[in-house]
Amino acid sequence: MSQVTIYHNPACSTSRKALALLQERGIEPQVVQYLKTPPSAAELRQIAADTGEPLRALLRTRQAEYSEQGLDDPALSDAQIAAAMAATPVLINRPIVVTAKGARLGRPLEKILEVL
Repeated sequence: MSQVTIYHNPACSTSRKALALLQERGIEPQVVQYLKTPPSAAELRQIAADTGEPLRALLRTRQAEYSEQGLDDPALSDAQIAAAMAATPVLINRPIVVTAKGARLGRPLEKILEVL
């Protein structure tokens, strides 16, 4: 299989399960610990496009930073949202798996199977 990337938070049980699911299938993905190495705003916009979902689908809306930064404002552009996510990576939902077939947020976990 071509390159597989997982945007991963090792402290998250769902993210750990996603990584294990990939490894059980013989896939050793490129692991990006996005809290340490966040994707750029442009990368986030591309990932969202590859999921077929709006960028907001990748936001963690229950984080305090979501409300504090006013990200619930529907008037915000994707550029503004992506910039906030890149600057505050705790706002990025996880796990996200990216392959040549597209990208999926692993919530529910089985969604990542669609791009393997």
